[in-house]
Amino acid sequence: MGDVLAGNHATWEFESDALLIRFDRGNRTPKLLSVLRERRVPHEALASVTLTPGKRGTVVLHAVPRPGADPLMEVAAGQLKEACDPYRLVLPADRETLAEYYRDELRARLPADAVTAVDPLGPVDPLDAIDRLSAVAPRDPVDAMGAVDAATGTDVGAAGAPTPVDRFLVAPPQGPQSFKTYDGKASFDGVSEVSFRWSWTGASTEKWKAGDQTFSVRDLCGVEWRSPEVLDGYLRLVPRGGAPRPTQPDLDPASVVFGLGYGPVHLSLPFAAAVLAAIRGRAADRVPVPVAVPAGMRDGASRDPGAVAERIRHLGELHQAGLVTDAEFSAKKAELLAEL
Repeated sequence: MGDVLAGNHATWEFESDALLIRFDRGNRTPKLLSVLRERRVPHEALASVTLTPGKRGTVVLHAVPRPGADPLMEVAAGQLKEACDPYRLVLPADRETLAEYYRDELRARLPADAVTAVDPLGPVDPLDAIDRLSAVAPRDPVDAMGAVDAATGTDVGAAGAPTPVDRFLVAPPQGPQSFKTYDGKASFDGVSEVSFRWSWTGASTEKWKAGDQTFSVRDLCGVEWRSPEVLDGYLRLVPRGGAPRPTQPDLDPASVVFGLGYGPVHLSLPFAAAVLAAIRGRAADRVPVPVAVPAGMRDGASRDPGAVAERIRHLGELHQAGLVTDAEFSAKKAELLAEL
C-alpha cells in the first residue's frame, strides 16, 4: 500500500506486510505513546480492524491485535485508557470515507482465520449500528469472552474469538530500562537480568530483610502488572517452580509497588512488556528438555513407578513455565508412561 494516514497523536503507514504506527511527541500526546515512538505491527498480528464513531465529530480506526501477539497489550491486560491505546487512530469525521478505504484495505490483508468485525460504520445504516452498539453492555476487561466488544465492535464470542498466537509478533520496547517505584527502583538490562533496589522510606520490613534482589530471566515464567492509576498498583515477577509467595505485593521481594506518582504507566508498562518478551524469548530459544533415563532402567530393565511419576511432575512444571511446548510435553509424557 505504502500510503500514510495522519490522525490525532499518531500516523499510520501502510506497508505491504505490516502496519507501521508512528506517535507524535508533542505536549498533548499521551506520555505512553510518546515513549513508544513507533510500533511495526505485521498483518498476521491483527485479529480485526474496525471503524467506529468517536467523540466530538470524530471517527476511530482501530486495529485489534491477536491475543499473545503484542507483549505490551498482553501485560496491560485491558487496563489501558482509550487515549493510551496504541492501536487507535482518531480522525475528523469528514475523513470517514478515507478511513473506510484503509479499513477495508487492512481487512483484506488479515490472516484467513481473523475474526469477523461488527462495524457500525460499515454498509449498514449508521443510526441502526449506533443503536446496536449502545444496546451492548460494556465488556469487563477481565472477561475475555463477551459477545461483542462495544469499544472495538469485534465479535469475541466463543465461535469467533481471535485465534491466540504462540509467540510475540510485535517487537517489545527496547533497551535497558529503569524507573522509580514507591518502595525502590526497578532496573532491567534489556536482556537477562531484572533487579530491585529498595528505598529507605517505602520498602517494607520484609523486603529490607530479604535485601536487594536480582532475578535472572531464565528463572522467571511471567510478569504481572497492575496499573498505577488504580489502587494497589504493582509490578510482580513470577518465578518458575510455583513456590508459595506472599499474598500482598508490598511483602513480596519479587515485586515493586506503585503509588504517589511512582511507577507511572509510561515507564512501568514498557518495562513490564520488555521483561515479559525476554522471558518468552528465552523459553522459545531453549532446546527441548530431554527426560533423563537412569542407566539401570534402560534396555528393558524394570521401571520404578515412583521415579516415573516424579519425572512426569517435573516435566509438567517445565511445561507450565513455557519451557516445553504442548507437543513436546505430550510426546515426553507418552514416552515416560510407556516405561511403566
